[in-house]
Amino acid sequence: MSAPFTVSVPVRYRDLDPLDHVNHAVFATYLEIARTDYLESVVDIPAEEISFVIANLEIDYERPIVKGDDPEVSLRVSRLGDSSCTMTYEIRVGDDVAATAETTMVHIDPETKRPAPFPDEIREPIAAYEGLETTV
Repeated sequence: MSAPFTVSVPVRYRDLDPLDHVNHAVFATYLEIARTDYLESVVDIPAEEISFVIANLEIDYERPIVKGDDPEVSLRVSRLGDSSCTMTYEIRVGDDVAATAETTMVHIDPETKRPAPFPDEIREPIAAYEGLETTV
């Protein structure tokens, strides 16, 4: 198993709420940045061709992120099913955990817009990167 996939995300002025904290909803955007980079890097899918939808999103907030912080988002695919997968995330600022999260992602057939099994060209690179079984 390789190390978690990790990306740095900048804190933009527009991310901040009136208390100068990153707004809670922006955390989901940070997850999206990591998820998109993961799929582009690990699976070699251009962002405009990603055919996943979020079926579930859970975020546990541990500490605020503020202007001047340099957050990093790490993610792993913890479960790889037939047409869905579970991604787990950790957002850190230095040694501090700012949030943990989990998404259930469903692969969608671009033509029918319905859930569809992962094609081998998606399943195999994820399974190899994560050290997961490729059987369903």
